[in-house]
Amino acid sequence: MLDIRFIREQPDIVQAGARKKRIDLDIQQLLEVDERRRRLLGRVEHLKAQRNKMSREIATLQAEAKQTAIATMKEVAAESKGLEGALRDAEAAYEALMLRVPNVPADDVPEGETDADNIVIKTWGEPPNFDFTPLDHVELGEWLDIIDIPRAVKLAGARTYFLKNAGALLEQAVLQFALYHMVRKGFAPFLVPHLVKDEPMVGTAYFPVGQEQTYRLPEDNVNLIGTAEVPLTAYRANEILAESDLPSYSVGLSSCYRREAGTYGKDTRGLFRIHQFQKVEQVVLCANDSVVSAREHEHILGNAEEILQALGLPYRVVLVCGGDLGVPQVKKYDIETWMPGRQAYSETHSASKFHDFQARRLNLRYRTKEGALRFVHTLNNTVVASPRILIPLLEVHQRADGSVAIPEVLQPFMGGMKVIEKR
Repeated sequence: MLDIRFIREQPDIVQAGARKKRIDLDIQQLLEVDERRRRLLGRVEHLKAQRNKMSREIATLQAEAKQTAIATMKEVAAESKGLEGALRDAEAAYEALMLRVPNVPADDVPEGETDADNIVIKTWGEPPNFDFTPLDHVELGEWLDIIDIPRAVKLAGARTYFLKNAGALLEQAVLQFALYHMVRKGFAPFLVPHLVKDEPMVGTAYFPVGQEQTYRLPEDNVNLIGTAEVPLTAYRANEILAESDLPSYSVGLSSCYRREAGTYGKDTRGLFRIHQFQKVEQVVLCANDSVVSAREHEHILGNAEEILQALGLPYRVVLVCGGDLGVPQVKKYDIETWMPGRQAYSETHSASKFHDFQARRLNLRYRTKEGALRFVHTLNNTVVASPRILIPLLEVHQRADGSVAIPEVLQPFMGGMKVIEKR
């Protein structure tokens, strides 16, 4: 959420930011609702003060003067009651509009409409040049008996899967390697709730925009998370941290759930776009300082790159264009890993910075050394997400006989196994 004072003072900047993100926003409508809300609030508070003053005065009045004052106070009370309903409506309209105002993208965010307009800023590694006809991850998974999609579909519907045998071990190895890598880098490890109330979803800006992607349990008023970012970022909601607590580094391991609404017919083969997945997510809270926030953005991007380099997976980093940014991001990097079966670099990581957009929604603040209260800046990035990361792991490291070499860093987490071979 943006500061309403900033919106009032810089409406053109906010409107231009929404335009850059290709988000439909009528900033004048918000300002008109805000003005009406403020006007009603001022009148209600004036009437309340008038009632309080008259209540004190009535006790000192006698006879006719007292009755006249009581009659006047009843009129004031009636007007106040009528305005309170209008004020509640104005407040509700104001809150609804404020929750849909997007964050202003950074100046260096490129123009563009879709991920096709993102700009490549870095490439690492070379895509493998096989001297045999490579298999994609579905073919490898079936050949090695480590992935079973048809039986999962039979039980749970489309975009589901079983990982089995060495496939199950490989996923756990990747997740554990990523988690321990982050712990060694000073991130506090968390296992987080998979079910959260609406408040953390609104606070991290997954609601109301994007709500259609969430699995919701209406009978319990809770939601399945799509990322550990939600509970990790909201962990200290409505609290005041000390400046010495910052930066705060945390890493969460969780199952994640996503409806994939609006993606019918897109990426239907294999493990790329599925409803349930596992993820290790890094979250940073830092001082309300754009320089510090920019430094932390590069920091978390580097952490993810270290994982891919250790796994020997070629990748590229792209700067996400305005039209591919979500509502809350100021700036975002995507990491796209080479997937031979798709003959393309495809997204495996997203590193986002939000400035104080999420913190305002979560009322997440810190007290400076001088005693001032400020909202923190928040950032997050995938460390690794599976089973999507298994696609390049299997495809890049496959051999001519259909076996798959296990990267050295994963072998200790797989009981020393070095190769996945046909059983």
